Amino acid sequence: MADKEMKLEESFEKLNHIMEELEKTDVSLEDSFTLYQEGMKLLKSCNDSIDKVEKELIILSESGEANEL
Repeated sequence: MADKEMKLEESFEKLNHIMEELEKTDVSLEDSFTLYQEGMKLLKSCNDSIDKVEKELIILSESGEANEL
C-alpha cells in the first residue's frame, strides 16, 4: 500500500507542477495542450488508483478481513 501512496503523491506533485506551468503567461498554445493532455492522463491514473483502494476498503469493511483483488 505504501508503494501506491508514493505513486499517488508523485502524481499529485506532477499535477501541481503542470498547473503551475499552465498558469504562466509565456507558455505556448502547443505546450499548453501537451501539458493539459499529460495532466488529464495523470488525473485518470490517480482516479483509477483511488477507486481501486476504495473498492478494497469496501470489501474489507464488508468481510472484516483483507481480500486481495
